[in-house]
Amino acid sequence: MDLQIFSRRQKKEPFWYQKGDKIIPATMGLVPSDLTSLGQRNSGFYERRRSSVVLNLPGLEVFPGDLLVSDGAADYLCHPLLLLNSESKKPRWPFSKRGVGKDKHKHISDLENCLSSVKITEFRDYEFHSLKDKTWNEVVETHQKLPVDQLDLRKQQEAVWELFTSECTYFLDHLLVLKMIFMNTLKYLQTHEYLLDVDLWRLFANLEELSQYFRGSLCQSHQIYCLNYSAAVFYLESLRQRNDFGIYLKWCEQNEQCRRLHLPELLVAPLHRLTRYPLLLKNIWKRSTDSTEKIMIYSIKEKVEKSIRDLEGKVKWLDNFQKFRHLQEIIVWPPLWDRDKRFFIPECLKHIFKEHMAESILSPTNRHLLYEGKLTLAESTRFLDVYLFLFDDFLLVTKTKRNKKKVGGSDSSLICHSLTPELQTVIKEGGSCTVLDQPIPLDRLVVKSIDPLHMSAFGLRNAFLIQHENRYQQCIAAFLLQAQTENIKKTWMTQITSAISCFIKRQETKKISLFTSPVESSEI
Repeated sequence: MDLQIFSRRQKKEPFWYQKGDKIIPATMGLVPSDLTSLGQRNSGFYERRRSSVVLNLPGLEVFPGDLLVSDGAADYLCHPLLLLNSESKKPRWPFSKRGVGKDKHKHISDLENCLSSVKITEFRDYEFHSLKDKTWNEVVETHQKLPVDQLDLRKQQEAVWELFTSECTYFLDHLLVLKMIFMNTLKYLQTHEYLLDVDLWRLFANLEELSQYFRGSLCQSHQIYCLNYSAAVFYLESLRQRNDFGIYLKWCEQNEQCRRLHLPELLVAPLHRLTRYPLLLKNIWKRSTDSTEKIMIYSIKEKVEKSIRDLEGKVKWLDNFQKFRHLQEIIVWPPLWDRDKRFFIPECLKHIFKEHMAESILSPTNRHLLYEGKLTLAESTRFLDVYLFLFDDFLLVTKTKRNKKKVGGSDSSLICHSLTPELQTVIKEGGSCTVLDQPIPLDRLVVKSIDPLHMSAFGLRNAFLIQHENRYQQCIAAFLLQAQTENIKKTWMTQITSAISCFIKRQETKKISLFTSPVESSEI
């Protein structure tokens, strides 16, 4: 995976740009290179005036923008829906509320009337609609039966027919339902000035491409769709809270051609379909008798499986990147003079330390988050709620801070779905995770279980101790932690012990490779 940083000054193209504290997308969702024209149509061209960070994934180009934003939730920060909500929360004069209920009722009534004028095409008009539920035997029953020596050919034909009919079912019962009932209805409503702030791309991505043949890189269109899927589900959940969108959604799902399937079940269909292709191709390969044909089918199956593996890697990387980006926003790194009162730094010298703030430590390209969770820290006079992050090279202990938000706070739909419920709760309450001490490198970390007999007098249960040692094996920090249950305690100790072991092995491997590397010529 290549990460390139370069300046694109004086070059005009669609991009994500920063305006103050907001990240404003010039295009919608993850727009690959072959869809830049779509982004240009929707958003126009902008002139680059500063450096950009471009993310280049194998087989798929993603242009996240100035802050390397590749997850779908970034443009929520300035989404028209949120701007509308923020305006609606401004205080009004009491008498200005008169007629608001009537206007809202009229809007809903007009929306329902508009939906009643929508015409949905019958899918039975498609010529292969009558074939999707038939077996191969039913298709050829009017023909002469094959000789006994050609029964193997009959089995291969049945396997090919299974691929064909399953593709028909996928197209008619899923893709066409999504496009004709949900997407086209939403487009129709937007032409009549309803649900104008609902983003079609964020919800359906490149749905219209999925009904075409594979072009270029195998399964490329499905990869684009799948990469947008988690953001689409997240976006859908935020839209469900609206009355007008709920009316549209209910109207669509009540259509008999939906076969009682709801929108979330339909949106996930392309993911399930992509993973089923190798099984169908393998079945054809097994029943094929011609050696040349078997080689060709096996090659296709391998390409599809490789495409799926690549997709899994991209999805995993993007999820990891999205989570780290949100962690950077949640985790607060206090300066040295606030973290430890023993150190006195005059005001005139504080600017020296500000240049070395630690936010860059949480970079998804440098490390991986292995485990995280909520624990209780025992201090001399109180118990403190803490949240621990175990990375593959250090442990971070943070203090959770909760600020009850007043009415008009940030929309809960902005919360990243990849975060744990505990962190989502902290965000909803306007809180943060403040770092208590410096990160503890795993090769300087010692974890010990505490006997319950020693802690019973202090009211501690399921306790264990974490020590931070310096290079001279001196303990420079200690955290007495309490888990909710004994099982949670054991899990934490196992995770930490395993992470320490893996980290030390990697360090030893690096040392060995360093000493065994070819010696450079003394003439250099």
